[in-house]
Amino acid sequence: MAEKSVNITVFGKVQGVGFRYHTRKAAQRFGVNGFVKNQVNGTVYVEAEGDELAVELFCEWCKKGPDWARVDRATICDAGVKDYSGFEIR
Repeated sequence: MAEKSVNITVFGKVQGVGFRYHTRKAAQRFGVNGFVKNQVNGTVYVEAEGDELAVELFCEWCKKGPDWARVDRATICDAGVKDYSGFEIR
């Protein structure tokens, strides 16, 4: 059962740069479950949950993203746990 759950919206040059793929790889590396998807307004939306430390580390990664993306800012809000299994790209 996850201890911490967050909703993250990432702003910047985050579409068309493999951001979702690398977000999934980061989530798997940190042991975080949830999903990532592009939004019509050009942002990327993430729901992530897991061990508190894992989620914190994942959030820090999301604030930077992969090297070729440009993250201007990321908003992170606590959320209710939904018990995701795995991490998917939507």
